[in-house]
Amino acid sequence: MGGIVALVVVVLVVGLVVAAAATMVKVLQEYERGVIFRLGRVLPRAKGPGMIWLLPFGIDRMRKVSLQVVAMNVPPQDVITKDNVTMRVDAVVYSRVVAPVPAVVEIQNYLFATSQAAQTHLRAILGRYDLDTLLGQRDQINLELRATIARITEPWGVEVGSVEVKDIDLPVDLRRAMAHEAEAERDARALQISGEAELRVSQTLAEAAGIMSQHPQSMQLRFLQTVAEVATERNSTLVMPIPIELLSLFGRLGGGDAGNGRPPQRPPRPLEGPDDERRGGGNGRPG
Repeated sequence: MGGIVALVVVVLVVGLVVAAAATMVKVLQEYERGVIFRLGRVLPRAKGPGMIWLLPFGIDRMRKVSLQVVAMNVPPQDVITKDNVTMRVDAVVYSRVVAPVPAVVEIQNYLFATSQAAQTHLRAILGRYDLDTLLGQRDQINLELRATIARITEPWGVEVGSVEVKDIDLPVDLRRAMAHEAEAERDARALQISGEAELRVSQTLAEAAGIMSQHPQSMQLRFLQTVAEVATERNSTLVMPIPIELLSLFGRLGGGDAGNGRPPQRPPRPLEGPDDERRGGGNGRPG
């Protein structure tokens, strides 16, 4: 009988030892830290990663904290800008725990608190700017949001890496007006570019005209080149005036008086004498 009792006692002791060992050994991942409470008091330093040992029977209690970066979506907020434009803006906050002990002791839920701080300051900071600034200087606004929220979460051991304004939802009428404004600006730029191009072309043509006025032969060559291009590109009858300079040139090549613009004159007929009258019967006709 005594042997059975001893065996039961040994089994109970072994079971207690195994249960105690199971509660004493904990394994933490690389991105995890353990905040230890020993009889209700927090230890000054978090433990982990890897295998850690705890005192059994509820003496030590551990709370895990993840050190990974958390992308927290800020719900859309109604914002009234400085120039009284109502819009809905949402953002995303990237944060992570850098001090596990304050994140557990100083705040009940650091993720929820960070989200509430982001929502509050998103409305407050965006309300200090007008619409054009919000649309054109978003990077500067993101930096200001990040600095403001980081000052609040720093005592909690939470580091805010960045804050990004994702979407700005404008009213339909305002979007339509902005689209018309952008289209008008594009048309104005197109007209300006076209006018600058016309100015450069006119300057080039003026320089070319000045050069041709000093060398009239270049004008004739340009005229002949244009005629050749038109005759090559189109099968049609081309009627054009012939410059007087070309006629003068042909007259000089032919040896006539075409150089002065008059047709060549025939030499005068010689007069008839008395001998011609006798040979012609006195009337200029042959006998």
